[in-house]
Amino acid sequence: MKFKIFLLQLFAHEHQERWSKLVLAKLRNELVLKDGVVFNNDYEGSPAAGIVKIPVRDEEVVVSDYDKANGIQGTHGSTKYENMPITKDKAINEIIDGYDSKAVPDNLVADRLDSASYMMAKQIDTDGGTTLLTAATVENETELTKDNIYGKIVDIRTRMNKANIPNDGKRYILAVPDAMALILKSPEFISASSLGDEVKVTGAVGKIAGFLVIEWNDTTANLMMLAGHPRFATRAMDFSVPIHLQDLSGSGKYIGASAVQGRKVYDHKVLRSVAIRAIYSPGSMVLSAAAGAAAGTTKVTVNAGNSGTTYAYKKNPATRAIYDMTTAKYAGTTLTSGATEIAVTEGDIIEVVNLMAGKVANVGYLTVKAGQIKTV
Repeated sequence: MKFKIFLLQLFAHEHQERWSKLVLAKLRNELVLKDGVVFNNDYEGSPAAGIVKIPVRDEEVVVSDYDKANGIQGTHGSTKYENMPITKDKAINEIIDGYDSKAVPDNLVADRLDSASYMMAKQIDTDGGTTLLTAATVENETELTKDNIYGKIVDIRTRMNKANIPNDGKRYILAVPDAMALILKSPEFISASSLGDEVKVTGAVGKIAGFLVIEWNDTTANLMMLAGHPRFATRAMDFSVPIHLQDLSGSGKYIGASAVQGRKVYDHKVLRSVAIRAIYSPGSMVLSAAAGAAAGTTKVTVNAGNSGTTYAYKKNPATRAIYDMTTAKYAGTTLTSGATEIAVTEGDIIEVVNLMAGKVANVGYLTVKAGQIKTV
């Protein structure tokens, strides 16, 4: 009897491992902001434990002349490890009625896993994109056209060169549909079909001015492009509970039913703001924050990029504000610049929109730091 139970547990574990691997493979394929292309996975520890450590190094190894008689003085770099809390915890609990966990057809499970992978990838992309935009260096531009977009991209390339961002073929541009249309019309654009399989596997549609070009179906107000390098943004993710079929017969509520369940934990962090650049047209708001009067609060000030003085905000938005979205649909909280106190913790993301004639005209993002929160 004990051996039979052991076998059932073993088979259940093998199913969990196999299903989790399938979901992970499908998820990584569905991601637009892919690992190794937009984010690195350079961290230590397990995301399931709630925190990982990531290496942060702004200086490179020193190279000196070698003295055959006296050797060379040893140097040590400034690499340090920062804690990266894992704050995103997403779950699936898809009920399948009419089947207990031992009798669910494989094709039905496959359908649910396929859908779960797609929806998880969409959510991870949204959260990853928000982290990039929040930490990015903002580039406010005039209207982009097919005639000036190449020049603007070259300007971004120059700024990244001056900031010592590696020009090793891994720089990327995430272009929203409007910007993508302009890039495709530029004679300097090189299609992926002319660049080989190595570029195609990244999800890029081509290259321009040395950047991989990836179409990003993002609708953030006034955003046109986001440029970066994967070395300077980290993603950590794992299953805290593997994908499995859960028999619901003992629930006291469901009879002859089971559920596909699992939990995914993940988070993102930008390591250098100058390596990630967000290009807005006609412009994004520039925000700053200072400690509020009450403990655990911050006050956000709009410094530039606004078209009026009517604002609303959201903390850790699940989706980002869209240009021309109505005030009612945005459903944010009214903000008075420099005065409204917002209850926050370190790492919270504040999205502020500028409202004109009852619609979103501009947007800005800010990540709350420890010094911007009132302590007791």
